[in-house]
Formats: sequence, structure tokens, C-alpha cells
Amino acid sequence: MWNILGDGDILSTPLTADNVDYLFDDGLLAWQEQALCAQTDPEAFFPEKGGSTREAKGVCAMCEVRQECLEYALANDERFGIWGGLSERERRKLKKAAE
Repeated sequence: MWNILGDGDILSTPLTADNVDYLFDDGLLAWQEQALCAQTDPEAFFPEKGGSTREAKGVCAMCEVRQECLEYALANDERFGIWGGLSERERRKLKKAAE
């Protein structure tokens, strides 16, 4: 299915002083430092039910790590917010189509 984790599933391992640097500094989650959403109002990415997702999706469309973000959301079953330019409903449809 969605394999952004490579050979070892380090995300299922509890964070420790030994692995936190690997995850965030130069490892699996390093892409987050380049994410445009980190420089934007986070509320846009978590709109209230029925709220507009246009602003968040516009930011995602310009983001160079959009694919990594989407893969992370799919692999970790993110159920809220806009990730990789897709809403939870859109991610669910994508996963269902891939099965």
C-alpha cells in the first residue's frame, strides 16, 4: 500500500533521544521543514465542518513537498485537515481506489 517508511517502520517506534534527530533533522519527517503550511495560518488547514478548503489547497498546490505530505497522511491515517492538497474525504476515496 503506502510505503514512505522504507525498510524499517520507525514511525511505529516510540520517540527517544536516539531517534528523534533522525526523524526530524534528516530523516523521514525532514520534508516538514520545507512545507509551506508551516509558514501559513494552521486554521486554514483544519476548517470547521462545511468550511472552505480553498486557501489550504491553494497553498498545497504551490508546495514542493506536497507528495511527501500526502504519503505521510495516508500512511498514518490522518483523519482531519488538508494534507498534500486533499481533504479527509478525498484521501479516503484515494485509498479506496488503490485497494
